[in-house]
Amino acid sequence: MLKPRPRFDPDRDPLGPFLHYLMSECGMSPHTLAAYRADTAGFIRWRKEHAPGPLAKVDIATLTGYVDHLARSGLAPSSIGRHLASLSTFFRFLIFDGKLTENVAKLLIAPAVWDRLPNVLGPAAVEKLLESPDTSTRLGRRDRAALETLYATGCRASEVVGLRPRDLDLRRGTARCVGKGDKERFVPLGTRAREAIEVYLATDRPEMVARHPETEVVFVGRSGKAMSRIGLWRVVKQHARAEGMSENVSPHTLRHSFATHMLAGGADLRVVQEMLGHVSIATTQIYTRVELSRLREVHARFHPRGTGNAAS
Repeated sequence: MLKPRPRFDPDRDPLGPFLHYLMSECGMSPHTLAAYRADTAGFIRWRKEHAPGPLAKVDIATLTGYVDHLARSGLAPSSIGRHLASLSTFFRFLIFDGKLTENVAKLLIAPAVWDRLPNVLGPAAVEKLLESPDTSTRLGRRDRAALETLYATGCRASEVVGLRPRDLDLRRGTARCVGKGDKERFVPLGTRAREAIEVYLATDRPEMVARHPETEVVFVGRSGKAMSRIGLWRVVKQHARAEGMSENVSPHTLRHSFATHMLAGGADLRVVQEMLGHVSIATTQIYTRVELSRLREVHARFHPRGTGNAAS
């Protein structure tokens, strides 16, 4: 008599079927298969202790915790990258097998993201950094607006210093950014960034550009000329030091913090990639174009400073 087929256990990671898939469908060598087995089994053991539950509950916060575990274990970055590559393949199999709908491990695979993961700031640290400028001064209000814009949008430093007043729609709370390859996108600003920009534009920028009315960009230096990327880098460094933060904090740290906090809050990976303006084929293949109204809605729901409810 045939035994009844066991039901799928959502709390159990299917290592056996995954290895069979690698061997039969991918044609991996025994040596490569052994490496994938060891890497994936290590994640399964860690998850059983630190993040038990259905596979569908595994999110970017879970995976970031696993990366921290690997880093604390003393592995070299190249070895951690191999672990993450194995994990991404495992998640791809889970999608193929119908257990998951998206590969949340893919964001951690990109070398540019992995290199900066240790420099991602927690929400409390970001709050300290953004509150650091003295808003009783003209430069302090400029710095607050610039820092808020970096974190609210996840934009690159070059995109923020390139913003012009006509790129901002403060009534709707959006900014038009031009990224790599002159790719244009619209990103939500959120309430806090919009308010800081409004104050700076109304109170400070007109006086700062008085000697250089030809200046077209939003953020300007003491001279009234356009702020450079190095100038914005110095602004971030100055306020990070004032709050006793690591020397590694930079404008790109706020970009990665934006992405990490959005994903940890439950935002869809494809929406976050749209906001970040990733343009590589490998990235664009896994997300779809999202309407601007949807971007604003998601930003308001998941970004820590997307609404007026955040603490001042």
